[in-house]
Parts: sequence; C-alpha cells; structure tokens
Amino acid sequence: MHGVVAEQQSAAVTGGVGLPTRATSTAAPPDHSNRNTAVLVGFTALTNLADGVTKVVLPLMATRLTDSPAQVAGVALTLTLPWLLVALHVGVLVDRFDRRLLLWIADGARMLVVTALLVLALRDAVTVPALYAAGLVLGVAEVVALTSAATLVPSLVAPAGRERANAWVAGAETACNEFCGPFVGGLLVAAGASVALGWTGAGYLIGTLILLLLVGRFRPASDDAHPAGPVNQRIAEGVRFLWQQRLLRLMALALTVLSACWGAWLALMPLVATSLMHLDTREYGLLLSALGAGGLVGALTVTSVNRLLGRRWSMFADLIGTAAMVAAPVFSTSLWVVAGGAFLGGMGGILWTVNSRTISQRLVPDAMLGRYSAAARLFSWGAMPLGAGLVGVLAEGFGIRTAFAVFALATLAIIVPFLRTVTPRTLADAAGPGTAPSPAPAQAPAHAHD
Repeated sequence: MHGVVAEQQSAAVTGGVGLPTRATSTAAPPDHSNRNTAVLVGFTALTNLADGVTKVVLPLMATRLTDSPAQVAGVALTLTLPWLLVALHVGVLVDRFDRRLLLWIADGARMLVVTALLVLALRDAVTVPALYAAGLVLGVAEVVALTSAATLVPSLVAPAGRERANAWVAGAETACNEFCGPFVGGLLVAAGASVALGWTGAGYLIGTLILLLLVGRFRPASDDAHPAGPVNQRIAEGVRFLWQQRLLRLMALALTVLSACWGAWLALMPLVATSLMHLDTREYGLLLSALGAGGLVGALTVTSVNRLLGRRWSMFADLIGTAAMVAAPVFSTSLWVVAGGAFLGGMGGILWTVNSRTISQRLVPDAMLGRYSAAARLFSWGAMPLGAGLVGVLAEGFGIRTAFAVFALATLAIIVPFLRTVTPRTLADAAGPGTAPSPAPAQAPAHAHD
C-alpha cells in the first residue's frame, strides 16, 4: 500500500516553500544491516501474506451474509477506521516503548481475533456485527504494527542500505498482501473459511517468532531536551512537525486522495467482482493479485525508474496508476481490463512508497519518528475508511460505476497542484545536507501524565 511522506520542521523558506533538512539518526552497525533487512523482509512477508488472506476472507464472508453494498463496504471500513481513531495516540506510544515488543503485542491480538473467528466459523455462527468487531481489533493491531515497523529501519539498517531495505520491505508488503495473499486466500476460501483463518493465525505466529532474530536497538533514542509531557502535547508536536512545510504537506494531502481511492476500490471490489463481473472465488483472488504483481514490478524496478525519471516523475506515476485503477470498472467489466488497472495502481503505489519512506527516514529524528509517522499516516491510512464509507454511499444512491468515476476525477484533480509544488528543486533541497533542529517543546504542567 501507499507509504507516507516525510516532513521536517525548519525555519528556512525558499521560494515560498519551507524546505526540510536532514535529520540525524542512529543506525545499526553496517555488519548487522543485511541481517536485520532479511529479518524485517521475512516478518513483513509472512504477516502481510496473512493480511492478504484476511482481506479476501472477511469481505467474502460478508457477501454470504448480506447483499447490501453499504454493509459489505462496512467490513473494509472497520479494518481501516482505527487509523482515524487511534493513530496519533499510537504514535506517542511508539516513541515511548520498545518497538519490537509492540509488534509482538499487535500480532498477539491478531492471533486472538483470528482464533475467535475460526471458532465462530466452525459453529456456523458468524454474523455481520462479529465481522465488524473483528475488523476493528485487527485494524487497531495494524496501526500499532505498521507504525512500530516504520520506525525500525532507520535504527536497524545503515543509511547506505536503507533504499534497498525500503524497496524489499515495501515489495514484500505489496507482493504478499496484494498478490500472493489474495491468490492464496481465494484458494483457501474455496476450501472453507475455517481453513483460511487457520492458515492466517499460523502466519502471524511464525512472523512473531522471526522478530527474535533482530539485532540492535528497539527503544526510541532518548530525547533529553524534550521531557515527557501530556499525550495531547506530544501528539501536537507530531502534527506540527508534519504540517509546517508546504512541499511535504502537499504530498501528504495528495496521498489522502490516493488512499481514499484505494479504500474505495478495496471496499467495493468484492461486490463488483460478484455482481457485475460474475467472478468466482479464484478469479477474484487473481484480480486482487494484479495489485501485488504491479507492486512487485515496482519494487524490482524502483531504483532504475528513479535513475531514469527522477523521484518526481516516479511518484507522479502513482497519480496516473491510481486513476487507472479506479477508472477501469467504470468502462469495463472485463477481468483483464480491471486487473490491468489494478496492476498500474499497484506499481505506482510501490514507487511512491519506497521514495517517500527513504525521504522520511533521512529527515525525521528517531525520537520523533513514531509521532511523525502516525501523524503522516493519519492523512493516508485515515483516508481509507472515508473512501470506503463514501463509495458505499455513492454506490447505493447513484450506482457502482458513478461511485468509481467520482474517485477517478478526484485523483486527476490533484495533478496540477502536485506538479506545481513537487518540483526537482524542492526535492533536491529536501535531500541536501544539514542537520534538522528538534521541534520546540511546549511546557507540560507538573501534574500531567500519560
């Protein structure tokens, strides 16, 4: 899925655009970087493969219980709604505690939920409210897991290896979550929901054990200049950190639209596949796998694409790819046309993800990384439930094709402001030398506590 764009607080303003400067960070010794990269890729692959299976299982279980577009879209809504509800608070948590421990807790919650659904499925007692409840818990666990994992690469991988690490981690996310996961999920659901849920729980368990192989520092760097204050104060620091620069603020807002499109596509595609395209379970898994296939191609070619086109046009490709993804169901019900749009969306998404992660890890101090990542993801992942909810309402009132057309037009509308703001000069200046100042803290009341 899309990554988040980084922004560094700075007083410098060039040509009306506040330009971030490079932040210092603590990295693992170079001899541990390859090992940590391999562990993070393995963990990401296993847990996202399990996520990909779940992505197929829960919506398809919902379609067997109801034919309402709004109720089916509601399952995807519950999976992403926690990004709006708890992301900022999780960011504070990640900047305070052992980040590997948080990953273990998140995966433990996932295993409990999958086990509960498995028991209900075996008893033929699954209901739509039960799917909503499971989706909410899985969504909260995802917020904790993704925010924690995003902070580990800068502290466990040397700077020279981060672009490669980001490419492989992002590639594993997309290939397993969007390609292998849905394809395997389609096969497993055909064998039974209980089989799919059982495999998902095993995937989370193995991924959790792999984290034992990491070497390095898992707690955030000490921030002696900024004593712990109340939660709201710490949240405000992260939000200000993101919002004060025009360049990366624009990129975050653009990503809000893009992520809303992804949320809409993923929420309504189960119904499109079954009611308009008349796909069976395996064909639906193949359709979702086109997203991952595009992402895998993007991960393998991102370095070459950046070298050939530059970061600006590499990220611009995501605007075109996402527009193609949501526009394809408007014009055709052909599996290959819709899958082709999904392929372009997946490839564009991975190009954006790798570039934005590399930029953020270069610019954001470790002590701010959790809050910053949470604030930035609020704009992207937080938009997914909004997109899922809006597409359900539009489809109920105006039809599925009209709903997707609205999102395609919204994506095209951000092309001009993107090109005007995200210029080669501002990107080059953002990657220039310098040391980022730490955000100025607000004084906390003596009685404040977290």
